[in-house]
Amino acid sequence: MRNSVVINNKIKPYIKIIKNIAGDKSISIRFLILSSLAHGKSIAYNLSNAQDIIDTLKCIRKFGVKIKIKKEFCEVHGNGLFGYEYKNNISLNAGNSGTAARLLSAVLINSPKFIRITGDSSLQKRDMKRIVEPLKEFGALFKTKKNTLPFLIKGTKFIRPINYKEMRGSAQCKSAVMLAALFAPGKTNLKCVKSRNHTELFFKNAIKVPIKVNKSNKFDLIQVEGGKNFKGFSYHIPGDISSAAFFIVLTILNKKSSLIIKNININPSRIGMIKILNLMGSKISFHNKKKYKGEVVGDIHVKSVKKFKSINCPKKFNSSAIDEMLLLFLVSSIAKGTSTFRGLEELNKKESKRLDWGIKILKMIGVKTKRISNHGIKIYGNPNLQLKKTYRIRSYLKDHRIYMLSVIAGLTLGGRWVINDPDSIKTSFPSFNKLVMKLGAKIN
Repeated sequence: MRNSVVINNKIKPYIKIIKNIAGDKSISIRFLILSSLAHGKSIAYNLSNAQDIIDTLKCIRKFGVKIKIKKEFCEVHGNGLFGYEYKNNISLNAGNSGTAARLLSAVLINSPKFIRITGDSSLQKRDMKRIVEPLKEFGALFKTKKNTLPFLIKGTKFIRPINYKEMRGSAQCKSAVMLAALFAPGKTNLKCVKSRNHTELFFKNAIKVPIKVNKSNKFDLIQVEGGKNFKGFSYHIPGDISSAAFFIVLTILNKKSSLIIKNININPSRIGMIKILNLMGSKISFHNKKKYKGEVVGDIHVKSVKKFKSINCPKKFNSSAIDEMLLLFLVSSIAKGTSTFRGLEELNKKESKRLDWGIKILKMIGVKTKRISNHGIKIYGNPNLQLKKTYRIRSYLKDHRIYMLSVIAGLTLGGRWVINDPDSIKTSFPSFNKLVMKLGAKIN
């Protein structure tokens, strides 16, 4: 079949080490944006080569920022916090990246001209109201019909600090407000449901702008003092745990296998999936842990698991496992008992409606599921699940995580899988297929 891959066989047992997971995508995007606002040269090692990063880089270059991509590193020459050059009729295409679209909107808070921001067909369906409203409070002007892309944004000379509440656990929304706060003289205050804290760590440890973070059980109180320039910086970007997650699940589902994944970002706000899997019977461990610019980096050791326990998943793990939730559904499908996940409204606001797709795939392979209130799902696990039919995955808006999930399912559960749009992995993890095949998988 054209533009598809076929998996006919399960992967065989392996004992392997992966040393070259691509750089963390969330950190890579933040590096590019913050270094473009810094004064002087910044250098990043192991910058992600995902399409989302390439699209971010192309957007930033339109403002006169010089970026050099070399074999070993990326070099950015920033012109300072107010150093962007604003030409007429600039249009930015964020591709598939919600992070790029939202964070780039924030740093245009002082643009003297309207800038057009758009993205691919998937990104144009995603909600932008959640950043439009706080950026308007800073003083930005928008021309938008449905609070979706494409829209026009224009900044202001009179940027004012704001008080902001983020109740969804969205690191993108929180980060957008924090980036806009850099331009606002005075103190911007945020009260946020806990989510990824890469931006806070960048502010404190890389660009060293005035920031205070007070943590409670449910919320983080963040204060950013803006209006202050910062210097260029260097950054060694660790491997992306959201990419490593697919190999973690491949290993725990594959009999008599073990895997070490080197130099991965194991920031506590990103390891929800690992905590959940260990509650379900895995014994995933971290080794050679070290702190780098506030981030925690280490090696992940994984072994196959014979039996999984079902789980009533605590909602407190949702924000730190949201990108890996589909993999948790897959593991739950062969766990003993009924697993329950609640509070997953953000899952249907990703590149595709992932909660809906997760249910669709589980039903397709014969696993009983039930939608429950509060955006939840019950999964009735079958430890003896054996797949023998042909399963086709198509029309999923080219969501890279749906593609990779389907590959893992085909390699571990059996059956014949025909999966469309393999190029979707370019968005986040271009080397995924090659790494899977290095472990012994046969993908036609």
